[in-house]
Amino acid sequence: MSEGIKGIPAATDGLGVKLAYGERIELGNEQVVPVAMWAGGGGQGVDDHNQSGSGFGGVSVPVGVYVSDAYGVRFRPNLIALVCAVTPLVWVTSRAVIRLIKTLKR
Repeated sequence: MSEGIKGIPAATDGLGVKLAYGERIELGNEQVVPVAMWAGGGGQGVDDHNQSGSGFGGVSVPVGVYVSDAYGVRFRPNLIALVCAVTPLVWVTSRAVIRLIKTLKR
């Protein structure tokens, strides 16, 4: 194993899908804390010619913000991320329901 690859386990301790909280931001009379979902992973391999390679990647999706104001603390979701996450779920569910109805009609 090359020297660069040996450092991957230490660098990726605790990775996986997690929520990441940003620094608190003051916006007028409100305090806002951004929230994102983060996931990442990596891998390595060796081919038949004993050449090795490794890689690492990650993605962060803004989920929303916690807002603290005169009305208390509440969560405001990021509607764009919510629509992007729900659209495939709705499509798959509707296809399953259509197939189930067609099967029951027979």
